[in-house]
Amino acid sequence: MSEKDMSYAAVLARKGDIIKASAGIDFAQFERGALSFDYEGMLASTGFDIKTVESVQRDVSVGATPVIELRNMTALARAFAQAGKGARIFIKDEAANPSGSFKDRRASMAAYQAKKLGYKGVIAATSGNFGAAVASQAAARGLKCIIVQECYDSRMVGQPEIIEKARKCEAFGAEVVQTTVGPELFYQSLRLLEETGFFSASLYSPFGILGMETLGFELARQMKERTGKFPDAVVATHAGGGNVTGTARGLAKAGCATQVIGASVNLEGLHMASDRAFNRKSFTTGHTGFGVPFAMWPDRSDVPRSAARPLRYLDRYVTVSQGEVFYMTELLASLEGLERGPAGNTSLAAAFALAQEMDADQTIVVQETEYTGAGKHVQPQLSFAIANGIEVFSGDPKDEIPGRNIVLPKTPGQMRASEVDLGKLRRSLIATAVQGCAKKVEDYDIQFLAAETRLGAEKVCKIIDEITGGNE
Repeated sequence: MSEKDMSYAAVLARKGDIIKASAGIDFAQFERGALSFDYEGMLASTGFDIKTVESVQRDVSVGATPVIELRNMTALARAFAQAGKGARIFIKDEAANPSGSFKDRRASMAAYQAKKLGYKGVIAATSGNFGAAVASQAAARGLKCIIVQECYDSRMVGQPEIIEKARKCEAFGAEVVQTTVGPELFYQSLRLLEETGFFSASLYSPFGILGMETLGFELARQMKERTGKFPDAVVATHAGGGNVTGTARGLAKAGCATQVIGASVNLEGLHMASDRAFNRKSFTTGHTGFGVPFAMWPDRSDVPRSAARPLRYLDRYVTVSQGEVFYMTELLASLEGLERGPAGNTSLAAAFALAQEMDADQTIVVQETEYTGAGKHVQPQLSFAIANGIEVFSGDPKDEIPGRNIVLPKTPGQMRASEVDLGKLRRSLIATAVQGCAKKVEDYDIQFLAAETRLGAEKVCKIIDEITGGNE
């Protein structure tokens, strides 16, 4: 019998079968119409309600993390706000989870499902905190674990933050397979899934999103108990969309109709698959290189239909600069005695600016923190940037040009949150969906796009007519 063809083209051609076997889900059963699918049906098919998820997570010490009021940070924001302005700032301290981030919530459900279905191990493709979370949860469930990590440029130079995360994965007993930037990551993960028969611990599976709902649910209840009301705004760092999606769904299940704001680091102009750009950025997640394209087309992920659908849940979307996040990281440590990593501090930088727009009797919550470590600290990150030709200086963050410089604010008063036009992103999602559709768009598809974009069916039809010239 001839051996299976493991070339890049052949493995990618088998993608559908590999994902079906490794995800424990037949995504095809949820397809509807020309371009739509049964989103809620896909989530419900797992059989997990929020009480069950909470129970699963309690068994492995995930969740029930504290909410902390940042009184000194609030006082500083009020010093730069108009009279009567300056909302109280809180954070949900997800660094208290076993591997040190909210990703444990997503990984806990993947590991539980893998064990339940009889898989011997799990595989995740990630250079972020999710790898450490999957490795941690695999260890807790007695499963083998392989993390495929996009780590190096073509010179075999890796960022300090990514190297730190590899170390953490290995500490939990995982095998770490490191790749260079580009299509190798997806190819290697598919190949390993096929060779090992392990479970695919995808960030974008229904299990990952349902695991995140407990964060929003807990946050809402904690703030109601703490302040007597639900928060007025919740800020979530946005990359692939799962953080926003799961948190917003959990808030809604708690009866909390707060404003959900996504925040990303502005890396405009840097292509995430570019070898040259790979080490000219100082953030591996929570940036616009993921946040914008995944908002415009969620199904670019490693599963056929992503359960992370950010435009269904975002009320606002803002960006901050790299320099502002580094500055906020040091402010949090020096003002509040909390040393945390950059992902959550992206949202905190945004929240600090947004709090100044809000009334003093309102509350704003940063819904996650992450652990920090040797490679995540400000100094190694900035030293690495300088070594790669990035100019670092103090000034006005509005002058920062991603890939060219990092500008640290001179004063907290220079912190800003820049608005992203959600209308443009919604229009782009509709355009991508319609232009990539070979069949006639039906009423069911219009309703699906209306839900995806939070636009009425009439508005969706008008946009489609503008895109197609009325020929759809």
